[in-house]
Amino acid sequence: MILCLDVGNSHIFGGLFEGDQLKLTFRQSSTRSISSDELGLFLRGVLRENGFDPADVDDVALCSVVPELVYSISACSLKYFNAQPFVLKPGVKTGLKILYRNPQEVGSDRIAGAIAGTRLYPGQDLIIVDLGTATTIEAIRGGSEYLGGVILPGLKLSMQALDQGTARLGSVEIVKPTACLGQTTTSSIQSGLFYSHLGAIREICSNLRKEVFDGSMPPVLATGGFAALFSEEKLFDQMVPDLVLRGLLAAWALNRS
Repeated sequence: MILCLDVGNSHIFGGLFEGDQLKLTFRQSSTRSISSDELGLFLRGVLRENGFDPADVDDVALCSVVPELVYSISACSLKYFNAQPFVLKPGVKTGLKILYRNPQEVGSDRIAGAIAGTRLYPGQDLIIVDLGTATTIEAIRGGSEYLGGVILPGLKLSMQALDQGTARLGSVEIVKPTACLGQTTTSSIQSGLFYSHLGAIREICSNLRKEVFDGSMPPVLATGGFAALFSEEKLFDQMVPDLVLRGLLAAWALNRS
């Protein structure tokens, strides 16, 4: 079995694959101070609690937007799973032509999502929206060319900016509001967070269609922790919560030789 870890700014999103079958997913806070032993005990524990034997893990694959955690996770993989982990990073095989001006700047989670997207829609143009700590929107052409994308603050970051930058606007639960018009401070913030993000995604996707895809309508995939919040808004053709994990697995398979 292959243990795949998507290391984000807020969480480590993990998945256990047997072949192409995703058997388990889990999340852990990605605190930068976490040690390899703390992480190893957590991973072995979460596997056992869900009926899996850690000894059955043959390999570990990871992508990370938190560079300081790569060493801890690599040490954890060696000590607790006896595996030198595969790290998705510049220079490894991806099956994509990266047309960013500096390909090394592209986050490995963005590349993993693009890899998985091109396997779901082979040979097609594609837009991928990943709603996590940051919201990223990627443009892929012809099933192989990663053209670039757009990065904006995610919902939680936007809420934290209000909380930290104002005297009387605090944190709220991030939910879909029942109406656009807020009649309490809490509902006003919730409405602002939801509809500003909804409008931004619509506008960005519309501009990408005009600017990159000559007005055509490529499929729009959604992933990330906040994607479900917009499931009823007709923004996306398909929601794939485990998109990055599946892209990471595909990258591991391309490079294992």
